[in-house]
Amino acid sequence: MKNEMATRDAAPPLIKKRRARRIDYSGYTMIAPGYLVYFSFIFVPLLISLYYSFTNYNFYSKPAFVGLQNYSRLMQDALFAKAVFNTFLYAAGTILPQLALGLVLAVLLNAKIAGRVFARASIYVPNVTSMVAVSMMWLWIYDPSLGILNRLLTWAGFSPVQWLYDPSTAMLAIIVMSIWKSVGYSMIVYLAGLQSIPSSLYEAARVDGASTLRQFWSITVPMLKPTTFFILVMSCINSFMVFEQVNIMTNGGPLNSTTTIVHQIYLRGFQDFQMGYASAMAMILFVITLLITLANFRYGNKASDADAD
Repeated sequence: MKNEMATRDAAPPLIKKRRARRIDYSGYTMIAPGYLVYFSFIFVPLLISLYYSFTNYNFYSKPAFVGLQNYSRLMQDALFAKAVFNTFLYAAGTILPQLALGLVLAVLLNAKIAGRVFARASIYVPNVTSMVAVSMMWLWIYDPSLGILNRLLTWAGFSPVQWLYDPSTAMLAIIVMSIWKSVGYSMIVYLAGLQSIPSSLYEAARVDGASTLRQFWSITVPMLKPTTFFILVMSCINSFMVFEQVNIMTNGGPLNSTTTIVHQIYLRGFQDFQMGYASAMAMILFVITLLITLANFRYGNKASDADAD
């Protein structure tokens, strides 16, 4: 018996490698469907869009290679420059308020208070509601004559505001609506992060005489840095993909004050049928999103390493 066990333990390394390879192949087989979906619906369309960006493709004729002509045209397109500015303005106006409000709401609703389950559900429901439905609802809220927001302003003694028809307030109106819709997502993710923080840390802080505010800044905020980093990355990506609310509520107006990169891609590609030019816009958006995501990962990891040290 001992000799048999010794023989098994002394199995040739080649046999062990073959066993390991079988396990690896079975793992690859399990993840193959996910990679297949990724390559079929993301990677391959990305390559096709990259190819079209160097052509004059218009849906109806065979694409002809035009080199960097589309990108050269983009550099001289004042409307596209305006769309890039509006996209960054929208991102700056939504990301930080969404993070801050999500954190505050998560901390408040993590406490044992009456009705917290209903409050959590009420705040999160807009996030899973169709953007089209939400945009239509906010169109009524912002309506100049019948909207509830202007009625409240009139009741308070202020003049009605042309929220979606004034270039100075149109983007602000879209930003407010977007924050209202997305803050529930940040809240839920922060709630999950809060519930993973050991309660012993707060107990030790209370024993040491730390106030609630001190506990928040010294325990809650540092322990939630990985959660904040995740929400930040996802919020950046989603902010640069803004389209539905712009298309429904303002259609890029007034005076192109709310048009964004994706909105311009839609107009050039599916209304003007300049798919090659729209593909060049899409590549620019891809590069911008990629650079911002890489920057978030780089500086986020540096901050995490500094805290660990």
